[in-house]
Amino acid sequence: MAETLQGLLRTRADLDTIAVKYGDRVCTWREHVAAASGHAAAVIAETDPSRPMHVGTLMGNTPGMLTALAAAALGGYTLCGVNTTRRGDALARDVARVDCQLLLTDASHRGLLDGLELPGVVVLDVDDAQWTERVSAAPALVPHREVGPDDTFMMIFTSGTSGEPKAVEVPHAMVLFAGSALVQRFGVDDSDVCYLAMPLFHSNAVYAGWSVAVGAGAAMVPATFSASRFLADVRRHGVTYMNYVGKPLAYILATPEGADDHDNTLRVAFGNEAADRDIEEFGRRFGCAVWDGFGSTETAVIITRPDGCPPGSIGQGFPGVAVYDPETVTECAVARFDDTGALVNADDATGELVNTTGSGLFRGYYNDPGATDQRLRHGMYWSGDLAYRDADGWIYLAGRTGDWMRVDGENLTSAPIERILLRLNVISRVAVYPVPDEHVGDQVMVALVLRDGADLRPEEFEAFLAVQPDLSPKAWPRYVWIAEDLPSTATNKILKRELVALGVDPTGRVLWRRDRTGFAPVVPVDR
Repeated sequence: MAETLQGLLRTRADLDTIAVKYGDRVCTWREHVAAASGHAAAVIAETDPSRPMHVGTLMGNTPGMLTALAAAALGGYTLCGVNTTRRGDALARDVARVDCQLLLTDASHRGLLDGLELPGVVVLDVDDAQWTERVSAAPALVPHREVGPDDTFMMIFTSGTSGEPKAVEVPHAMVLFAGSALVQRFGVDDSDVCYLAMPLFHSNAVYAGWSVAVGAGAAMVPATFSASRFLADVRRHGVTYMNYVGKPLAYILATPEGADDHDNTLRVAFGNEAADRDIEEFGRRFGCAVWDGFGSTETAVIITRPDGCPPGSIGQGFPGVAVYDPETVTECAVARFDDTGALVNADDATGELVNTTGSGLFRGYYNDPGATDQRLRHGMYWSGDLAYRDADGWIYLAGRTGDWMRVDGENLTSAPIERILLRLNVISRVAVYPVPDEHVGDQVMVALVLRDGADLRPEEFEAFLAVQPDLSPKAWPRYVWIAEDLPSTATNKILKRELVALGVDPTGRVLWRRDRTGFAPVVPVDR
């Protein structure tokens, strides 16, 4: 068995099974590996061997990006995935942060670099005829190095939901580990077709999509995610496996249901951060298995979701995974629930997810020792995710460490409230976050997006909250913003810090509980 992506891709070089489907184009693994080898040779010819062999990519989900990924593995250099939603100085900072000496882009993204200062960086457009000529003229590939399992394959930036994105050093072994585990779990082989619609610069697409296809020798369908095009793409290309992160299932389920939606080839959807309701409904509507787990770019805390996982739980952790109080550096109490399922000891049971055995496969953030040290404290890895764990070891997310709210003297977290609100079927997406109380502490605010064509009356929302047995009265929202959309990252994660910055009166329809006597629309005199 190959120990590196470099070795694995070499085993695909003589296969005539399909590697890439894109529009009407089809490419075999033999052709794909040959194209990637030529690409790698051209890249190496353009680089300065005295500098770090870091090659950035500012590209969409296209065959060109798949070629760049395979080329980095074969060429033995480090690929740096640059977020295509970054702009201006933030984009330039990302490129500089990872010491890129080359930056590969495409026609769709070349304009993002106009006017940017990128000292020491050579920009190459892979859609330009000059690049095609460079690849054609390149000599046979001589890799920059023969890599080992612990060598860095890629720099992947975190999603940036809780601050500036940080570049995680991802070794070959991590990508192989993730891919082989999923290939085995879902029985993926070279007859499968993998739908890669999550951004290929991000960890979910690399760990749960690209690595699966490469590991199984399956076909890849690179695509830009579209809820309206999803089913047509699945049918057109015979997709059998897809990965997701964040809210794509909710986006797809918000589209009108057809009587024949289950008539498709999809058999497995794997990802993380989907709501229980969406997992169940997606599986029913499209006739496939949906497996949702916990994941992060750092991969230092590994949690799997076996059969029998209770509603709301993200699964059980690998050895060493625990929930700790960051102040006392001791393990939190076991979570206890009342007859309604409400958590009764939130203060004692809620803490930060940690890996007590160390950093796992996390190698640190490149060029950011301060952020690395913040993650690695007291000989443990601290994830920044709040959670609690029951007596049987099932783990429940409670939000990020910035999601604590102090409401009328009681500590609350956002994720349990969000899970309850998603029981209301007209809601497609929801975010719970704190806003300042007019006296002391916080109040709960909710931003939500309704399903297409749905409406939500104040009295209907109040009646729903009133019959939720596990919803604390202090967890009732004071403010409800019914939004057209929510600010989110390129990986469909909601940016709560932007919601907090909007305050209690964003543009659009807002409901509030004035004196907690019932919900009513905010009108000009209230503002």
